[in-house]
Amino acid sequence: MWLVGWVFTVVMLGGTVPAPLYPFYVRSLELSELQVTVVFAAYAVGTLTALLLGGGLSDRVGRRPVLALAVGTAVVSTLVFLLAPTLPGLLVARVLSGLSVGLTTGTATAAIAELHPDRRTATTLATVANMGGLGLGPVVSGVVAQHLPGPTIAPYLAFLVLLLPALALGAVPETRPRTGGLAGAVRPQRLSVPRGTRPRFAAAAVGGFAAFAVLGLFTSLTSSFLGQELGDPGPQLVGLSVAVMFAAAVGCQLLVQRWDPDRAALVGAGLLPAGTALVVLALATGSLPLFLLAAVVGGAGVGFSFQSAVARVGGLATPDERAAVTSSFFVVAYLGITVPVVGVGEIATASSLTTAAVALAVLVLALSAGAAVLTRRHPTPA
Repeated sequence: MWLVGWVFTVVMLGGTVPAPLYPFYVRSLELSELQVTVVFAAYAVGTLTALLLGGGLSDRVGRRPVLALAVGTAVVSTLVFLLAPTLPGLLVARVLSGLSVGLTTGTATAAIAELHPDRRTATTLATVANMGGLGLGPVVSGVVAQHLPGPTIAPYLAFLVLLLPALALGAVPETRPRTGGLAGAVRPQRLSVPRGTRPRFAAAAVGGFAAFAVLGLFTSLTSSFLGQELGDPGPQLVGLSVAVMFAAAVGCQLLVQRWDPDRAALVGAGLLPAGTALVVLALATGSLPLFLLAAVVGGAGVGFSFQSAVARVGGLATPDERAAVTSSFFVVAYLGITVPVVGVGEIATASSLTTAAVALAVLVLALSAGAAVLTRRHPTPA
């Protein structure tokens, strides 16, 4: 179980390794704000592809083969980062990174639940590995890039070293025997929501979309803000600033485990627009402390909203329908990390970061209000 947890954490870590490195790519490739956000959003395209085509893959071919495939895809993604540091290369590498994360998320979560005797503890471990890995990526990458030569090379080499324990995956007991071949197993995942639960699904999905939009804003544009206000802040500060949000999200996810999910959703719906409002204020005043406070508040909102949404969606369907309903939720959530973030990049390129942040803050406020109203009107049954 601990080996699966390690692989889960490290693959998720790989998804955010590039976050502190964008300033180097901006300078060397002369990227605009829009291009940076498109490169960032390419990751979500890969994740969505994995969810749509391989959402139930490990149920049919086993957990170990899919984890091995995910690790192999992460390695190929890293090699593309290293060997093709161009705009097309970054896009391809980010799509492959998203594929590896998408393949790992459901498979590792299921494997941990099957390997650990206590379901609640297993869920907590998977949650920490998921969001914790994403938060560790910018820290590891930023520290390595700051203190070792080759700032766009050393972080990826460090990631490959962290992946080495995955070579022992063959020793992990297979918890899901193969029921079919790989060729027949890769097929579009059915997306559906039972008719009677659609209002409650909509409440969770809108909250998840808003949470991922805020997550995408901080992850993709932190380096731009710090560069604008501090000149050259260095990758270590960029990485730590991005990690602040993930740390807040992880802490609140752990806190909310025993909360009523509707209560957690309403708290998250209040914190998400508060976090984006603080971003706007930080950009307008050029205040780093305010920006870090915004990351904490926004991260807390992400933690409450996302954990609550996953808990509510998980209770909407029978075991036979759960994969389709869960995949539907994650498709909506990952759209939140693509469409609004690319829109922010386009507005920032045409005008300013502050204007872009205002536009996203208005969107998040509207989405959060909608999620809160739906949650109150369609509460989770006791």
